[in-house]
Amino acid sequence: MKLGIVGLPNVGKSTLFNSLTKAGAESANYPFCTIDPNVGVVAVPDERLDKLAALYNSAKITPAVIEFVDIAGLVKGASKGEGLGNQFLANIREVDAIVHVVRCFEDTNIVHVDGSIDPLRDIETINLELIFSDVEVLERRLAKQKRAAHNNKDIAKECALIERLIAHLEAGNLAKNFEYEDDDEIAIVKEFNLLTAKPVIFAANVTEDDLADDGANNSYVQSVREFAKTADAEVFVICAQIEQEISELDDDEKKMFLEDLGIASSGLDKLIAASYSLLGLISYLTAGETETRAWTITKGTKAPGAAGKIHSDFERGFIKAEVVNYQDLLDCGSYTAAKEKGLVRMEGKEYVVKDGDVILFRFNV
Repeated sequence: MKLGIVGLPNVGKSTLFNSLTKAGAESANYPFCTIDPNVGVVAVPDERLDKLAALYNSAKITPAVIEFVDIAGLVKGASKGEGLGNQFLANIREVDAIVHVVRCFEDTNIVHVDGSIDPLRDIETINLELIFSDVEVLERRLAKQKRAAHNNKDIAKECALIERLIAHLEAGNLAKNFEYEDDDEIAIVKEFNLLTAKPVIFAANVTEDDLADDGANNSYVQSVREFAKTADAEVFVICAQIEQEISELDDDEKKMFLEDLGIASSGLDKLIAASYSLLGLISYLTAGETETRAWTITKGTKAPGAAGKIHSDFERGFIKAEVVNYQDLLDCGSYTAAKEKGLVRMEGKEYVVKDGDVILFRFNV
């Protein structure tokens, strides 16, 4: 999974990136301190892996991972060359979802590029810049395709679709709200990797005081939550500064620190939960002496498709899947004991894989 982090300058974007990835991106109280796209890869915390590895005495544990891409802060007019953000937007065209960091705290020591705190105005500013960037991509494509449209019905159809989509965007709408006429149009637009077609998670950045009650008494956070309902987006509350402090601690210290603050989950945990929910993802597990590993798939994936995540040969030569629920396996104490109790099932090509399934694939190529 790949997530792109966007936001205005000085909203806590790079501080959040640093805390999530411990990558040490420069962070300072002035705009545009991130002048190169920062990329960090983060392991998805999953306590099931440690327990399974102990059960199998695995030599290696391989968690699922998320790749974060952090770009320079966007400002009004970025699409016209203002600031530094626009030149990096291409770096987030390949992401699965966008994490939009929104400032929901007052602090006279940290300047806001627009002079005041207004999360909905900030969201609109970013959305407009993403829209303008998408229009630019579409106009380039249209200019290229129009030359060949006279003698090709399919290309002429694509040009008509692009013109409709540009009109939709120029009216201030996001690509994900565009009405398609058929599945062919959906497939064509998917190839463009439009930023405003991507799912969005809003990271409401608050002070430590607003963290314990998850921003319940913060009017800025409430406005973001109300907006997210209309935008089919996820929201999670975070204090980027606290996250940075947490990132310096080991697991035991981190747990104690969170308990002292009255917080159940870290920002990374919240973000992962929001990402999996928004993108409809689950994890199945494989385990053995060599390796215990988590594999991320989309909900509704059938057994052969899940096998294909490991290797295309597994999908091509799929015979069956030996499946046991993670908790059942743990309760039994061994795979053999789970099998004796009838908890290991033989599943075929139509089996829909569930979160927490421990699977051994049988295949023949």
